[in-house]
Amino acid sequence: MSNPTIVVAGSINMDVVSRVDQFPRPGETVHGSEAQYMPGGKGANQAVAAAQAGASTRMIGAVGTDGFGGQLLGAIEARGAAVAEVSVIEGASGLALITVSETGENQIVLCAGANGKVAGTEIEAMERLLGEAGAVLLQNEIPWSANTSFMRKASAAAVPVIYNPAPAAKLDAAILPLIDTIVLNETETEAITGIAPEDDASLRSAAEWFLSGGIRAVIITLGADGCFYQDAGGESCRLQAYRLQPVDTTAAGDTFIGAYAAVRYGGITADASPQAALRYATAAAALSVTKLGAQASIPAMADVLAFMSSSD
Repeated sequence: MSNPTIVVAGSINMDVVSRVDQFPRPGETVHGSEAQYMPGGKGANQAVAAAQAGASTRMIGAVGTDGFGGQLLGAIEARGAAVAEVSVIEGASGLALITVSETGENQIVLCAGANGKVAGTEIEAMERLLGEAGAVLLQNEIPWSANTSFMRKASAAAVPVIYNPAPAAKLDAAILPLIDTIVLNETETEAITGIAPEDDASLRSAAEWFLSGGIRAVIITLGADGCFYQDAGGESCRLQAYRLQPVDTTAAGDTFIGAYAAVRYGGITADASPQAALRYATAAAALSVTKLGAQASIPAMADVLAFMSSSD
């Protein structure tokens, strides 16, 4: 029997990336490096991360009829994720304007393009794939109405939903029970719960906020400080990050999420426990920050395993 599929519904963007010594202040012009065009989008990044970890992965979303659409589909497929369910919609593809500082931090301006038109056709595609799905991954770069439809379809089919509320937005209490695992960073945690995750006590308080609403597991990523996990069964742990010099942090969170889903729900390893998935995801995310770009920075499983072995 084949392994379950990781189904990712979300954004597909062309990232226009420029490096600067420091971010400009309001009204200031600074010189940047030559612009680079790199395939990205949170949905596409997470799909590539799951596929690079070895999971069977299918992407649901939309690109435009502009010159970027075909490039974006080809890039996802080249990294191992299937794109047959991605729609081609008249108009522009999604675009992200990304500035990266010398310290590896980034600022992003997002233009939705075709991502903003994800609707009925893509929901029908989700219905077709749920029978083979091990998990469904969602983010906040497509319309909320589509996300809630995906959640309801997956929940009705007893397929776990991994939800990344980025960019951050307030959550309707009614949808919380539809989410199996929520993965979010410190900024998103505070924006949604009102709790700044500054120490173990506040991390637990923030996690309980989500768990009390019906979500079954919470992962809070903490950048250079690793990640925190807590679930409805009372299991809790905190993992430290691997220390590597960052070049570009653009897709680190997406790499973490796709890698976690692959190990936890993709049937690729004998140990599919949350702890095993977190360890692998933390290592994959660490390697991703050492290269420029989104999908281009996402490491293959062999590289992650070698890194983990050398770091033990």
